[in-house]
Amino acid sequence: MRPAPCKRSIRTTQAGEGKIGCILSLLVMVAAVATGIKVVPVLYTDNSLVNFADDLAIQAGLTPGKDLENQLRAKAKDLEIPEALAPGALSLTTSGPRDGGICQIDIKYSRTVDLYGIYPLVISTDKHITKTYMNVK
Repeated sequence: MRPAPCKRSIRTTQAGEGKIGCILSLLVMVAAVATGIKVVPVLYTDNSLVNFADDLAIQAGLTPGKDLENQLRAKAKDLEIPEALAPGALSLTTSGPRDGGICQIDIKYSRTVDLYGIYPLVISTDKHITKTYMNVK
């Protein structure tokens, strides 16, 4: 007696299965990378300015207030953030004697990132920094 022939299932949808999912995943990944290329440098420079302002507030006892503001504006210009140079975007006040007091820095501005003409993304920076300083000379 002969053994029964092996039955194979014939799947007509096997060829090309999953191509649409792969293409969609690839498109989402490309969109995420393209958005990151535009957004990450803006977030990095904004964060750098805030960190610089935080460090500057700690050293307020060593430098006059007007010089501190000039340094902050120079850093914004160096980081190429023209929105931070607008009137009212950066505010610095010191109170107390030179040997110890409080330095307050307000940073408030918005930057618009054009995402390849598809969507204008507005990134806002609104930070209030208050530090106590001491002149350690």
